[in-house]
Amino acid sequence: MALTLRSSTSFMAPVDSKTHRASDELPGRLAFDVRKPAGRLRTLKASRQDVIERGTLLQHTEQAAELLHGPPAAHGDPGAGTARVPVYVMLPLDTVSLAGGLTRARALNASLMALRSAGVEGVMVDVWWGLAEKDGPLRYNWEAYAELVQMVERNGLKLQMVMSFHQCGGNVGDNCSIPLPPWVQEEMSRNPDIVYADRSGRRNPEYISLGCDMLPVLRGRTPIQVYSDYMRSFRDRFRDHLGRVIVEIQVGMGPCGELRYPSYPENNGTWRFPGIGEFQCYDKYMKASLQAAAVSVGREEWGKGGPHDAGHYNQFPDDTGFFRREGTWNTDYGKFFLEWYSSKLLEHGDRVLAAAHAIFHGTGAKLSGKVAGIHWHYRTRSHAAELTAGYYNTRHRDGYLPVAKMMAMRGVILNFTCMEMKDEQQPGHAGCSPELLVRQVKQATAAAGAELAGENALERYDGSAYSQVLATSRGGDGMGLTAFTYLRMTKKLFEGENWRQLVAFVKSMSEGGRRVVLPKSDTARSDLYVGFVAGANRKPKVVDAAVRR
Repeated sequence: MALTLRSSTSFMAPVDSKTHRASDELPGRLAFDVRKPAGRLRTLKASRQDVIERGTLLQHTEQAAELLHGPPAAHGDPGAGTARVPVYVMLPLDTVSLAGGLTRARALNASLMALRSAGVEGVMVDVWWGLAEKDGPLRYNWEAYAELVQMVERNGLKLQMVMSFHQCGGNVGDNCSIPLPPWVQEEMSRNPDIVYADRSGRRNPEYISLGCDMLPVLRGRTPIQVYSDYMRSFRDRFRDHLGRVIVEIQVGMGPCGELRYPSYPENNGTWRFPGIGEFQCYDKYMKASLQAAAVSVGREEWGKGGPHDAGHYNQFPDDTGFFRREGTWNTDYGKFFLEWYSSKLLEHGDRVLAAAHAIFHGTGAKLSGKVAGIHWHYRTRSHAAELTAGYYNTRHRDGYLPVAKMMAMRGVILNFTCMEMKDEQQPGHAGCSPELLVRQVKQATAAAGAELAGENALERYDGSAYSQVLATSRGGDGMGLTAFTYLRMTKKLFEGENWRQLVAFVKSMSEGGRRVVLPKSDTARSDLYVGFVAGANRKPKVVDAAVRR
């Protein structure tokens, strides 16, 4: 299907050409017809909760919690002023262990109690393909996830559950290794072309190549059928919780669960920030598709492989013939290749989301899909790092509107990363602009009539990051967030000042993005303290989240 938009008007404006390595354009504001997204989630009723003392539970009275946080505002309540933005917190990647059980279940339960006391709406967890279907095709084990769902429900929280069809390990923030199911790895050994490959033939086992989406390469089933069977089994197992406890299903569509190609793999030092990455179109299925596309436009020679002058993972745009200012990207060949490469990604996303929509329609759970925040080299004309990832976004073309339209057509929320980043915090030589990128994506989702949710790309605990998310989440222009998911729940999150920052942030988001400074004590003279109190000559006294009188 054709889901592209060609713009005759540039949305980039010139900047100082003396900037080192960063090119000479800054995007201006895109003028789109804006529609205000609807609210997504029902509010939770207040309930009594326990809070965490580094694994020790302390009773926290409902009265004190209400004095500190106040009752949650109704979603979409016209009397509430601005719409609240529910905050979720990502659980650790290894919440379910390789052995198939919950990791540190008692500590996890205590942490959930603490999050509920802070006013958090719910949590997000990866439902790993490599764990749930590891015993063989169509042999699913959901028991650990069922235990988690019950634990989350008992704590009065909601769940966002990610259909994670990618491997864990080898990317930013990955602190554990969860490969694809063993039987899938066996198929990879028999037929290495079912995974992506770069120009030099290096193969990436993170995710099945979209080139074989509709081919029976997984023991008689196509990858789309495998993903569908997985989601259908999940739906049947958790039918009673969908829409009630499990309020959102995020559908993985690529590496890191994002709709993109694995163009910047960190594993074994292959790629380092801010390299441009490499095109991933050299498995035999992708090459056959490119050949067919070239023949269809009468230019058979264009189908012999990807661009020969696109450089290597860690180069800069100006180091290459393809991505430099007046490079091959802006020629007839370059436009043909980039159109094919990006349209294949869009078609893949649409296939997976169409399957998910058919399976989860009517369950009450929302669907979402994740798009990567590739902000480096954004200030250059070619936007090289975005192009290698599959987003055909350049000085002359909006690459995010087609993605947003595809998701809107399927009723899917677009979840975007790097919401916490500021331009001024990025290295000058990398041509970064996360703020302008986020603005462009917000405008694209508004124009497409899609809902937008957000995440932070890196673990941050500081007020500057929270302030940036608050600014981004405001919907006064009709382009606010419907939810925000914080990355990630770690031990460090519960330390004193970090916890105070989170509580203030959650309260601010509940008040429509208005900045709230959490007082040292509330009207009941109860102090919120989260952290570790230790004297030099005494045993450490641990109070991770407690209201003390």
